[in-house]
Amino acid sequence: LVIAWQLYRDTHQREMVPSKRSAVLVDGVILNGPTTDARAGEKFVEDACRLIMEEVVLKATDVSEKVCEWRPPEQLKQLLDLEMRDTGEPHHRLLELCQDVIRYSVKTNHPRFFNQLYAGLDYYSLVARFMTEALNPSVYTYEVSPVFLLVEEAVLKKMIEFIGWKEGDGIFNPGGSVSNMYAMNLARYKYCPDIKEKGLSGLPRLILFTSAECHYSMKKAASFLGIGTENVCFVETDGRGKMIPAELEKQIWQASKEGAAPFLVCATSGTTVLGAFDPLDEIADICEKHGLWLHVDASWGGSALMSRKHRKLLHGIHRADSVAWNPHKMLMAGIQCCALLVKDKSVSSLLAFGLGWGLNHCVCRGFIFCLHFGPEYANICFWYIPPSLSPPPSSHPMQVAPAIKERMMKKGSLMLGYQPHRGKVNFFRQVVISPQVSREDMDFLLDEIDLLGRDM
Repeated sequence: LVIAWQLYRDTHQREMVPSKRSAVLVDGVILNGPTTDARAGEKFVEDACRLIMEEVVLKATDVSEKVCEWRPPEQLKQLLDLEMRDTGEPHHRLLELCQDVIRYSVKTNHPRFFNQLYAGLDYYSLVARFMTEALNPSVYTYEVSPVFLLVEEAVLKKMIEFIGWKEGDGIFNPGGSVSNMYAMNLARYKYCPDIKEKGLSGLPRLILFTSAECHYSMKKAASFLGIGTENVCFVETDGRGKMIPAELEKQIWQASKEGAAPFLVCATSGTTVLGAFDPLDEIADICEKHGLWLHVDASWGGSALMSRKHRKLLHGIHRADSVAWNPHKMLMAGIQCCALLVKDKSVSSLLAFGLGWGLNHCVCRGFIFCLHFGPEYANICFWYIPPSLSPPPSSHPMQVAPAIKERMMKKGSLMLGYQPHRGKVNFFRQVVISPQVSREDMDFLLDEIDLLGRDM
């Protein structure tokens, strides 16, 4: 059927080439009609950006503006008109909604906003966020996000240098709470590597130690990971909110005496309430003595490492096994910008297991097109069979799709994924989502794959 369509299309090419604007109706479905108005969308973006500039950016430092236009929840719901209707709204109404969103939101960039562990407006960070939102990257492979992946690597490398490690690894996370949970998971994996395959059964009673002033995420992480909140030991702090090392050692000995298995100590550099910094050197001595993983939650205080004057607050952090650090706080990067950094690269590989960070290099995919199976949704899976080969699976090599994909990426003409599946050799997977995809675009995809793979 596909071959017949190809011949028919080639024969009638001059007569049937529709413009991007002419609709092709098949079984009542418009295949090539305009589904969105790009010019209207561009105008809306332009108007909205102007509004953001006038109402947010230019007023960011104006102390005569309110920090918050407070309204009770029920009143605010009425003012914002949040009903989800079946029909859309005209652009002027959407701009009014944008205006209301700005008006009734808390102005965290206001000079007098002191409420959270983040505040202010960094103009360069804002522009960076504009770019990432416009480009909409997903930073998990070089293939789909080459620039931002390299940016991520460079930033993580510099953060590792500030900690004082000669080498290390890291990952950006959606919040310091997640960073702390990942660190707890790594510490448990280091203590018991079999847990990745065998699970929790057969493990001793694992126990961890943290400051009584620690972030609540430590207790939450213990719950999520199946360690149990009762196995989080809170170590007494002094009057300044710092963990008392002697109390830590006492609790470790007591837990061991009771038959528990200590595996982690979490120190805090910059507690949420008092901004206290635990004595890292003394805590590191205890961890080395007992063979425990040392994690430092420096989500709030980590940025002091960039100050020659104040980095002494984190003296000894280079002895930690892992560090959580949130640049969106003191460094004023956009929310969320949270890193988990680890010293030992051998355990950092676990960051890729279930966490979606270690999907490395996708390479490539190609006059016959054979469907793997009929699509049920928006995923179209198919093989390209070069003229020199017979249809799969008899003599369709695994290398065809990767080789075409490599040519495709270097040319930059389109981007298409491929993969094997349940014993089937590599096939292309096309996911059709954008309303801008036309009949011409679909035809181009087939022609381009054939052009890139015909000589194989």
